[in-house]
Amino acid sequence: MIARKCLHIALLPLPFLLLFATLTLFSSFFLYLLPIFLLLQIFFLFFFRDMPRSIEEGIISPADGKVMHAGDGRVSIFMSLLDMHVNLMPCDGKIVGMRHYPGRHAPAYGDVGKNERMEIDIESSAGKIKVIQIAGMVARRIVPYVEEGDVLKKGEKMGIIRFGSRVDVILPEKWRVVVKRGQKIKAGTTIAVE
Repeated sequence: MIARKCLHIALLPLPFLLLFATLTLFSSFFLYLLPIFLLLQIFFLFFFRDMPRSIEEGIISPADGKVMHAGDGRVSIFMSLLDMHVNLMPCDGKIVGMRHYPGRHAPAYGDVGKNERMEIDIESSAGKIKVIQIAGMVARRIVPYVEEGDVLKKGEKMGIIRFGSRVDVILPEKWRVVVKRGQKIKAGTTIAVE
């Protein structure tokens, strides 16, 4: 399934693929361009996929990716171009605040202090949790699926960051981080327990 609000981008290479396929009737030169746009189309469909995830106990990871930081009440997850970029709600709760900050697009695995970001505050029975979606070097758009005031269940879709990026989760003090730095995780994996 293609992620919400992304179908127009996921199919971006398709018109070129069809055009070059048609032009091969007139010149064999275009046969060389067909594989390039076919691979591009396959990659775009793969990147903008929205796959079901198993939802575990505790506070879950909102994103697929590699854990860059784990501890001190914070988990940072780097999403490569090969990870699914749809982000999930880490717990049951209410969206009580959303703030978008425009900024630069430095690599998401480095210093992201001035990068474009969306901060989402969640009020839950687990305490106050903050999810920070951070645009990376290739990402140019953070697309939320939620609005302030929405009440969501753990594992529901919060939004997508288009292309490589990062998600940070700020946890309440009483929660213990159980993932480790360098660990590869999927959205829905437990990242903290009470």
